[in-house]
Amino acid sequence: MTITVFIADDQAMVRQGFGALLAAQTDISVVGDAADGRAAVAEVRRLRPDVVLMDVRMPEMNGIDAAREIMDAHLDPPVRVLMLTTFDIDDYVYDALRAGASGFLLKDAPGDELVRAVRVVAGGDALLAPSITRRMISESVRRRSAVRSVPPGLKELTPREREVLEHVARGLSNGEIAQALFLSEQTVKTHVGKVLAKLGLRDRAQAVVVAYESGVVTPG
Repeated sequence: MTITVFIADDQAMVRQGFGALLAAQTDISVVGDAADGRAAVAEVRRLRPDVVLMDVRMPEMNGIDAAREIMDAHLDPPVRVLMLTTFDIDDYVYDALRAGASGFLLKDAPGDELVRAVRVVAGGDALLAPSITRRMISESVRRRSAVRSVPPGLKELTPREREVLEHVARGLSNGEIAQALFLSEQTVKTHVGKVLAKLGLRDRAQAVVVAYESGVVTPG
């Protein structure tokens, strides 16, 4: 199946460069682009791509507000948003995860990492594995001294499910969690699915935010 991608960035060279790289892949098709957030929202609603590469800082409407509007539209099939940023520590990226983005990627990441990120997000997963993501979230929560909010479903988690949630929040993949807890990868996948269902979350990115903001995991 071909993954359709939309690119939103105010720099023409970024749009062209990313577009050429992704279009060269046999399983990816770039269906459009925009230079500002407001145009991006309108085009995404029209084109319904699988994945949107969204720059954090853009004119007219920034990437976070654009991502939030796209998520609030509840498009079917769902559109996944992957945020692009120039900085490795960026408060706005944390806001984007809270708004519903499925992860973020540095603009200077290697080309193969960009392609992998698109495939991961298109597959319904979140891009959380890089250590930089864990550091960014930890630092953002630490600086904000986030108010602890405990979702009702948190009390419904079994001890094992809570343990899995802690590892997800640390940025571990299912394979890494399986190794750490001496479980099969399929068992971990099942636990992750139950955690998301009980907490009413869409993906692992939202699980990370909930884990930190509820105090399941503390920054550091």
